[in-house]
Amino acid sequence: MKPHLWTALFIATALVLGLLALTNFAKSAVKTDDVLLNASFDATRGLYDDINNAFAEEYLRETGRRVVIRQSHGGSGKQVRTIADGLPADVASLALSSDIDMLAKRKLIAENWRSQQENNSIPYSSLIVFVVRDGNPKNIRDWSDLANPGVRVVTPNPKTSGGARWNYLAAWGARLHATGGDEQAARQFVTNLFRNANVLDTSARGSAHTFVRRGHGDVLLAWESEAILLKREFPKMQLQVIYPSETIVAETPVAIVDANVDRLGTRKLADRYIRFLYSPAGQRLITQHHFRPWSPPNGQSQDPAVSPLPEGMKTFTIGKVFGGWPNAQKRHFASGGEFDRMLDTLKAERR
Repeated sequence: MKPHLWTALFIATALVLGLLALTNFAKSAVKTDDVLLNASFDATRGLYDDINNAFAEEYLRETGRRVVIRQSHGGSGKQVRTIADGLPADVASLALSSDIDMLAKRKLIAENWRSQQENNSIPYSSLIVFVVRDGNPKNIRDWSDLANPGVRVVTPNPKTSGGARWNYLAAWGARLHATGGDEQAARQFVTNLFRNANVLDTSARGSAHTFVRRGHGDVLLAWESEAILLKREFPKMQLQVIYPSETIVAETPVAIVDANVDRLGTRKLADRYIRFLYSPAGQRLITQHHFRPWSPPNGQSQDPAVSPLPEGMKTFTIGKVFGGWPNAQKRHFASGGEFDRMLDTLKAERR
């Protein structure tokens, strides 16, 4: 090789080595990233995109450390199985308290998880509402309309979706109140409603896809946050959000996955992340995504951006009507419970 080529090769090699050295020095000057994994349910995808970015900015500003927050989304029931099967989630932000309880039974989450954060570890909630098509051609106004012949209802499967269980309980509780506490009337009404639901997707996001993109159904049962998002995402469809006369408050819990944070050494980071949800910044983001932020003991939100309920609309909680999630889970959704018996009845009719 000619001398000038050797010289050029030497200079190029020196430049590369110098660049690598500078890169390694720069890397060593930046503190190691902290990593957190939050396992959540489908309806919170957009919410946690913004929560994670805001938390990472605050964390860097206050600690000088970068944090990478990874997300896992799916039906709430599916997320429970995934965590139980080994997903190293530090935080579980699921659709049902009963889902957190299932992880507690497996010794993955502390049994006293409710007492670890304010408001029984429920930083935000939603309502179950209806989404109908342009002009509301079936004139759907309240729960009783969903059982009418010819009305096609879209809702996920309560066996796999936390949102679907809230839909089911909202319908049952509203009918129970409308009939003065008649359990048989509530049972028959919910059976009629599911008789009109020919497609039971595995998740709330799947049902939204069925209703909006596949064009199936006359009415979609959905979280208030999801309903408003669909209306804004598909303005040409002129979707309408219908608030029934009464509905359930869908309480969404969060908890540290103790077995994982203790193994990974991330307990302080996970606790800080959850507490951010209760902070003014976190509550503002929750409101912007049309979830209802945690309210003080007097029950009145201090954020004027929260949409007021329609005049005369009533709400109820799972604790007041069903005695809490353990009772509701055992009676309605456990193997052989009310939902299974109802499905058996409907399957027998279709044979």
